[in-house]
Amino acid sequence: MSVLIDLQRVSMAEPDKVLFDELSLTVSTGDRLGVLGINGTGKSTLLRVMAGLVTPDGGDIRRGSGARTIFLGQVPDLAGSSVREAIGPGWEAEAALDRLGMSSHINRSVSELSGGQAKRVALAAALAAPSELLILDEPTNHLDLEGIAWLEDWLATYRGGLVIVSHDRYLLDRVTTRMLELDRGSGYLHEGGYASYLEAAARRDELAASAEATRKNLARRELAWLRRGAKARTRKPRSRVDAAVALLAHEPLEAARPTDLLLEANMTRLGDKVIEFSGVSFAYGDEQPVLNGVDLLIGPGDRIGILGANGTGKSTLLRLIAQALAPASGTIEVGPTVAIGHYDQHAEALDPDARVQDVVAGTSGTPGSLDDVALMKRFWFTGNLPFAKVGTLSGGERRRLQLLRVLATHPNVLLLDEPTNDLDLETLRVLEDLLDDWPGTLIVVSHDRAFLDRMIEVPLAIGVDGSITAVPGGVASWVAAQQRSRSPRPAAPSKQPARTPPSTDMTGAGRRLRELDKLVAKLDRRSEQLTTQLLATTDHVELRRLGNELAAVRAEKSTAEDEWLEVAEASESS
Repeated sequence: MSVLIDLQRVSMAEPDKVLFDELSLTVSTGDRLGVLGINGTGKSTLLRVMAGLVTPDGGDIRRGSGARTIFLGQVPDLAGSSVREAIGPGWEAEAALDRLGMSSHINRSVSELSGGQAKRVALAAALAAPSELLILDEPTNHLDLEGIAWLEDWLATYRGGLVIVSHDRYLLDRVTTRMLELDRGSGYLHEGGYASYLEAAARRDELAASAEATRKNLARRELAWLRRGAKARTRKPRSRVDAAVALLAHEPLEAARPTDLLLEANMTRLGDKVIEFSGVSFAYGDEQPVLNGVDLLIGPGDRIGILGANGTGKSTLLRLIAQALAPASGTIEVGPTVAIGHYDQHAEALDPDARVQDVVAGTSGTPGSLDDVALMKRFWFTGNLPFAKVGTLSGGERRRLQLLRVLATHPNVLLLDEPTNDLDLETLRVLEDLLDDWPGTLIVVSHDRAFLDRMIEVPLAIGVDGSITAVPGGVASWVAAQQRSRSPRPAAPSKQPARTPPSTDMTGAGRRLRELDKLVAKLDRRSEQLTTQLLATTDHVELRRLGNELAAVRAEKSTAEDEWLEVAEASESS
């Protein structure tokens, strides 16, 4: 196994913080290293150092003789004037382009591509190029679920050394054998995939907490013993008293983020009517319809995931719900109590010269108000960050700032369009914790399978004909079905297509099935919470209370499942 790159005591700092200090790391053939850390800890900088694009402040880097390195950054840099020139010659490049959904664009000019399309072209070029070391920075951004599944399979068979930054937990757990965590200037190397990293990080936190408790106990005992000593103290005992006082006053290393991300919204309660589509169709100009004859009923507390290949209209559907677009035909009715918050992946870029606190205040607020300061703290914009210019923020910090602006409006219907792009894994986990108990209606477009599995209860798929259908079996089943059906896609509908049958059953039976689906999912989550609480307590009174509630939840779930079967069978027989 040959060494591809060896970092010895490498350091890198920004004007206001150390990114990594005296980091030593070796990547050999067959190594598969995932790099983790909260936004702004230097993950992308480290990858650019390893790719030879950035010179570190200190340390030595040795590279394997003849080792070819291919680097894919978050912002693609395409060579050539056309897509064909950018990916290079050979069937491998064209095959990768096809699996990433870009084969129809092979003759287009590079200048005509969107940011997401350019990223997919750059990824195809990177995978097709001969390499011994492959360095990928967020390669799943702008890929659909089918494309991610294919990339995961491809990386699992790659024979060279792999270094990857990604927020896709399923991908990390499958394709990595080691994890490097960057945390406040230090690097922690964990053997094993993402699950092993979580276990090691938890153990490290437990050890740190235990060491801190031990230190304080020792300091208190030392100080108490010294104070009980002789009144006439010599210099040596006096210095020991001072040392014990200093030890007791010493503060442990602060958490990377000093407070939890508290995003609870002071939202208006939703009424019975939320969103209702009736025969909705939409097309851009003279192009073929993106959505066609869609009937869709969205109720209070619904948790819906929108699935579909790139270009099938997922973002368009959210923009129609947000009333940023008007349907070409059909009607969209919005309930009178609805307050929509739309987190749009294509939102207008923030002014790079604006300060964070000015962005939070908006045009009508006062920058630096007490309410804004509290809100920024909840999103970890602390220290000097409120006064920083947007242009100096990392990609993840800008995305977090955009999310803050949406949630600050206190919506009760939340539309999330690719919310996981550029967010670090810690932010994702805390955001998921918030949304677990958030009482509003949630509609998500995402390529993050772990996020979808945890957040949604009703998956809906947009077909190439513009229809919307329920997905039996969930996200994993839909991805598997897409991979099995790699035959050519059906022809696009004519300009005047016949209206498709209602895509979402709005009859009493269909509505009741959806209500029962939501109820069972909520009872599942409550059962898991109660089980966790049971394992964490030894109080007999609390054990009895939790046990009784768990039994009641399980009984209610069983009743709901029985009713679901009865309604489904009756609906099929009719």
